[in-house]
Amino acid sequence: MASGKPADRLSKVFAAVNAGSFRISAMIMGLTESGQLQVLGSGHRASQGIKRGYITDMPAATYAIRDAVERAEKNANVNVQGVWIGCSGAGLRSQVSKVEIEIGGRRIEEEDIEQLLVSARETIQPDGRMVLHAQPAHYTLDGAHGVANPKGLHAERLGVDIHVMLADGAPVRNLTEAVQNAHLDVEAVVATPLAAGHACLSQEERDLGVALVEIGGDVTNIGVYAGGMLLGLVAVPMGSGDITDAIASTFGIRRFQAERLKCVSGSAIASPSDHREMIPVNGPNEELSDSAGPHARGADEKNRIARAELVSVVTQQTSALTDEIGRALKGMGFSGATGGQVVLTGGGAELDGLADFTQGALGMPVRIGRPPTLKGLPEAHSSPGFATLAGLCLYASDDPIDIRAIRSNSTVTNRYNRSQTVGRLFRALKEYF
Repeated sequence: MASGKPADRLSKVFAAVNAGSFRISAMIMGLTESGQLQVLGSGHRASQGIKRGYITDMPAATYAIRDAVERAEKNANVNVQGVWIGCSGAGLRSQVSKVEIEIGGRRIEEEDIEQLLVSARETIQPDGRMVLHAQPAHYTLDGAHGVANPKGLHAERLGVDIHVMLADGAPVRNLTEAVQNAHLDVEAVVATPLAAGHACLSQEERDLGVALVEIGGDVTNIGVYAGGMLLGLVAVPMGSGDITDAIASTFGIRRFQAERLKCVSGSAIASPSDHREMIPVNGPNEELSDSAGPHARGADEKNRIARAELVSVVTQQTSALTDEIGRALKGMGFSGATGGQVVLTGGGAELDGLADFTQGALGMPVRIGRPPTLKGLPEAHSSPGFATLAGLCLYASDDPIDIRAIRSNSTVTNRYNRSQTVGRLFRALKEYF
């Protein structure tokens, strides 16, 4: 997993942790003085203390997070103090706030933009929930969208669309506490659908409209992008782990055996030859070892099962998941003539044949989303299962502005080092405006 020593000097280093129910992974990315992003190192381990995106065992989760980060640090030969954390549970909800102020036809100045953003901040209504971020997505001039920088332009009215991500407070506090207990600072908590979107979707896709389905071990996040923003988000408490559990239950075998069968021989698409192919339940050299599981229900004398039976279980569970995805997309208005491209990512998207199955079930074009090509990214981490992790680093490198930190007396809830946050924001405002 280690990458070669960078040739260019680094100007910044970003570290990210994606704490999933199946795997906890960490990545360290550097920005060189020449402006190139490169992966310095990464590491992962089996998840502990996390279920369906929620911390269920604080000491176990803390240990697993620390272990994953230490593996990444060893591979990168870099120590990190703080990390960007992915959040997939916690009742995530995305909303857009639109605000306008009168300009009166004159030239827009920096003070007008700051006044607009301050006004936008006051419109945020968390309804007792935690605001993970509140960011300006794009500006409008007299109702016309697509303005990246309005300074110096004339308009009667200046507006802005603010993207707000909300979450339940207690689960986020548990997540941040687990990270802090691992002796790490929390740079920010980022909703994993946003991070995955940074890794898998082009700006054009986000502008024109696309659905991103992030399939984790226990949670599937379904997000709809349009106009450059995440407009809708639904979390379904189902994932690839449910397929594994169904295999283990159907054949009466251990979970690690079911996971291997799913990954090696499972498919969402049946084949005419499946009934003739017999697949071993135990892995190589397991029959005589202590790790050998029980004889599978319905297996032959060599503890083999017909691939057709395995595929049947997989397709049944996949059908249930795609039904939930379809309902969520319809509820967000992304179906039929108003639908479009669907992108599957996350570890569950690695299931063989899933894109074809989902395309047939939803009646929309479907592709698999993977991390972009990055210098130093290990080949094993170029899969959909690591897209969110890479997206967290890419999100951090974008240095996103949060409107809540425009004034020094504002409350910053998604940054945990207040002085660095405010200073960084004002530097960004000067550069941007």
